Amino acid sequence: MDTAALQRSWDQVTRHGHDVALHFYSHLFVSHPEVRPMFPLAMSHQRDKFVSVLGRVVSHVDQLENDASYLAHLGRDHRKYAVIMEHYNAVGASLFATLRHFLGDQWDENLAADWAAAYQVIARIMFEAADTAAETSPDWWDADVVSVERRMMDLTLVRVQPRRELPYLPGQSVSMEIPQRPRMWRYFSPANAPRRDGSIDLQVQQIDGGQVSTALVRTLKAGDTVKLGAPVGDRLTRKDHDTTDLLMVAGGTGLAPLRAVLEQTDREWQRYGAAPRVHLLHGVRMPWHLHDRARLRDLANDRPWFDYTEVVSDDPSYPGTRGKVGTIAARQDLMGRTAMVCGGPQMVAHTLEQLTAAGMAPENIKYEHFYYAAASEHSPQAVLSRSGDNQ
Repeated sequence: MDTAALQRSWDQVTRHGHDVALHFYSHLFVSHPEVRPMFPLAMSHQRDKFVSVLGRVVSHVDQLENDASYLAHLGRDHRKYAVIMEHYNAVGASLFATLRHFLGDQWDENLAADWAAAYQVIARIMFEAADTAAETSPDWWDADVVSVERRMMDLTLVRVQPRRELPYLPGQSVSMEIPQRPRMWRYFSPANAPRRDGSIDLQVQQIDGGQVSTALVRTLKAGDTVKLGAPVGDRLTRKDHDTTDLLMVAGGTGLAPLRAVLEQTDREWQRYGAAPRVHLLHGVRMPWHLHDRARLRDLANDRPWFDYTEVVSDDPSYPGTRGKVGTIAARQDLMGRTAMVCGGPQMVAHTLEQLTAAGMAPENIKYEHFYYAAASEHSPQAVLSRSGDNQ
């Protein structure tokens, strides 16, 4: 398999911009109309997502056999769409038709064979992961909405109650479909460690023009039923009783998964009297975006192992710490710590750059790769764009 030829050909195809995904989906829906109901009516976001995901897969094609975690995640995640083996054949045929259309005479037997070999690897990893997951978990979980509380101008807290046990680790994420926006799944991170009653708290930031977040904030109500996908991600998780000291760096609602890990750590301290040192820095634009400050300040006062720093970037009158949270994080004690970073793509990229410049080893900086279309697994320059949506 000539991976360099694959990458060159994909680079050439992507020069045609949105026309690539438009051609792909047009071919798919005409040749296999039965798959159209699996997709949302509005396809603009789906087209962009296709391009970013496929580009990432192609750029890593020579690594897939050794590091298949991203594709395995995609395979498990697609179970909620009721994807079966025949759908992989349909997608492959439309992908090849798209490549042939935009590459013209360059689409020869050798290049077609390379793409066929690459797609076979990709489809096999995804299907096997989905098949294995089906043995132990449902395709999705139905959950009842317990409460919807608008805490701030652009932040809403949602509590849901899965009807059957949904095991997850603090720091993981779940996708959710609300009845007001069918087939439009969005990722959210539980803001709590697993509870005995199984309830899950989600922090939803309303995005201007966001189809899902706007509908969720305005119309979702207690008593509604939502669907939850299988938990995904492991880079922001922490093993029980791990003694490694942590530097948590959160931007906005990126606080949610770190709050869950913090709750996990606190439970261990309450039960066993021991916990690693944890320093949480929460960066926001304006001070009123510090939505969990009262609880975190109380925790910092009560727990000898926990420090909490609020960082505000856009309010020059703020009397506390001001600046970009990544810059402030790089000034902290980094020795012997593991950093957990969560927030928007620009915030994550900036924080990775600052921490590595300050001497922190890249392998000691954890952030969720499945949110990003990365060109490399461990460089700050790799964090380019979120492959999820703007909600």
